[in-house]
Amino acid sequence: MRTNPVIFAVAAIVLATSAQAQNQARQPGLDAMADMHKPGLYHSFTLETDLSRQNDETTGTWDLDGWAGGDINRLWLKSEGEITGGKTQKAELWALYSRNVATYWDAQVGIREDFKPSLPAVPGLPAPKAHTYLAAGVAGLAPYFFETEAHLFVRDDGAISGRLRHENQWLVTQRLILRPRLELNLNGKDDPALGLGTGLTDASLGLQARYEFRREFAPYIDLTYDQKFGRTADYARLRGEKPTETRLSAGIRWMF
Repeated sequence: MRTNPVIFAVAAIVLATSAQAQNQARQPGLDAMADMHKPGLYHSFTLETDLSRQNDETTGTWDLDGWAGGDINRLWLKSEGEITGGKTQKAELWALYSRNVATYWDAQVGIREDFKPSLPAVPGLPAPKAHTYLAAGVAGLAPYFFETEAHLFVRDDGAISGRLRHENQWLVTQRLILRPRLELNLNGKDDPALGLGTGLTDASLGLQARYEFRREFAPYIDLTYDQKFGRTADYARLRGEKPTETRLSAGIRWMF
């Protein structure tokens, strides 16, 4: 039986057209899947600002923490500080390169800038000044869901210090959240200008209760207990300060 070439050609054209139509129909879905796996640029920043009143003086603090980048490489920015009676007691600005090196863990390296604090002058002690630090460390999720940061600092004059911070999130309800935290600071050598001794200089224990009307907006109250140790406590007394302090503050947490 002879095959008509015209019929064969028409059938081939119909099959090719049908296959092309099917490919075109599948293409939007394939493109969408490909877009989902493309590397993107994302960001997440949290800013906490609060006020407290103690010894007839108002203290305001801020804490900015966040990053911009992808899943592996990120630029991490941090800033924290304290202003009491209109004078800056502490102000830090960090810029870190952060790279994911293990599940839930990033290695970080960068610069930390400390601005000149307004500490009371003490006869016989040098005046404090601003410093720049090389910072290196890790940040991630430790067992039992403790968010952990551990950093080592080398100052512009060679002084070495370190900081360890743990915090957690406890959901009382879907909107009411408790956040306990612990921070330890260590110093490599005696520093009279900044009022720091050697070894463990101070520790801070805090508990924050916030209510998330929205994830981007949450008012909170914060109870903080600070304790200075050793020579750091002695320097605080020379400046007319107490080595221990308990502070209750109210503020707002912003996410953007």
